[in-house]
Amino acid sequence: MLIQTRTARAFTELRALLTLAIPIIIAQLAHTAMGFVDAVMAGRVSPRDLAAVALGNSLWVPVFLLMTGLLLATTPKVAQHFGAGNQAQTGPLVRQALWLALVIGCSASFLLWNAKPVLLLMGVDAQLAELSMGYLHGIAFGFPAVALYHVLRCFSDGLGHTRPSMIFGIGGLLLNIPLNYVLIYGKFGLPALGGVGCGWASGIVMWGMLFGLFWWVRRAPYYQASQLFSRFQWPDWQIIKGLLSIGVPIGVAIFAEASIFSVIALLIGGLGASVVAGHQIALNFSSLVFMIPYSLGMAATVRVGHALGRGEPREARFAAGISMGAALGYACLSASLMLVLREEIAQIYTDSPEVIALAASLLVYSALFQFSDAIQVTAAGALRGYQDTRVTMILTLFAYWGIGLPVGYALGLSHWFGEPSGPKGLWQGLVVGLTCAAVMLVIRLKHSSKRRIDWVEA
Repeated sequence: MLIQTRTARAFTELRALLTLAIPIIIAQLAHTAMGFVDAVMAGRVSPRDLAAVALGNSLWVPVFLLMTGLLLATTPKVAQHFGAGNQAQTGPLVRQALWLALVIGCSASFLLWNAKPVLLLMGVDAQLAELSMGYLHGIAFGFPAVALYHVLRCFSDGLGHTRPSMIFGIGGLLLNIPLNYVLIYGKFGLPALGGVGCGWASGIVMWGMLFGLFWWVRRAPYYQASQLFSRFQWPDWQIIKGLLSIGVPIGVAIFAEASIFSVIALLIGGLGASVVAGHQIALNFSSLVFMIPYSLGMAATVRVGHALGRGEPREARFAAGISMGAALGYACLSASLMLVLREEIAQIYTDSPEVIALAASLLVYSALFQFSDAIQVTAAGALRGYQDTRVTMILTLFAYWGIGLPVGYALGLSHWFGEPSGPKGLWQGLVVGLTCAAVMLVIRLKHSSKRRIDWVEA
């Protein structure tokens, strides 16, 4: 009877988790699919255009993840207010988050617009760097918009309404494809921009998604109790400081993981366009697959936050466990498919046998780290729900930069363990780093949940 009760409880929690997670998954897949579409359409123009997009992605994606991580503190704070029945307090909080997003978005845009010295410093060919910068200028145009959009999305997710992000994510993807075609190939009298057109198409889509979600949040009835647009409010440093105290560690932790992949892309930038393209294919598809456990982690943040807001820490711990179990189940499926279909996956992107062979070999390592990646990202999501982000940041930095990257460099680019294996060695380092991160974050989550239970029940 007790086993049946626990099973029923687990299914109830899983259903609630998936109700939140499925729209987030679709939204994240739609967002990542924009990068997939960029890579495929640029690859059909030429390997050089694909390499330019790959190098551009290696710069803007980590900056984007750092920026959105800084703003992600909005979700657990809104979730706890909502769980405690204090939805009116979310309006002032989100107004300050929007001010923060405006500053961060404009700053990130400026950095990307002037990123050429970084490419040249890493030894990237001057002509390839010029092509990458054209792509980055289009992305930078949309960064202020995507920062503001992300805050509104976090606000909606924190209230438990994840469907709007799904709707506008799909809308953005559907707009991105024809815009890519028009700008890449120069239709309707416009110049043919090649891979550069992908960046400008994405920038335009970012503004369209912002305007759409702004209209939705302003009109939909279930946001009105927050009174977000009831009055104008100048920046309040105390509230912004509270957001940053949680958001900075989140942003740094996410950046630490994402930037490892980007550093690898930059390190191999001098090995030729085919090597860069093969790495980009494996990375792009891995990022697409990663969106599902990442979305489960985002849903875990909301479920944990709501439970803690209600004063139910044991339910919060249970929700965290169910999210990790769901992510592990998915990892079994994704790893199996990647191992079996790795060559067919690479053929989606390119017809080059050399690039296909390299990408397929790297997808083997991606399949191996599916399990540790699923655990670490859902554990990190649950820890965000506890607003326990500083130690998470330290553990993540140590795992990726203190263990994963040095191991990868030693195997892939140095002669410390014999002949360097190139990108394969670097991806082997990723497997090691992600495994260490998973172990340490699970231990931290166990500690945080026990501490909250002891505090409430004392």
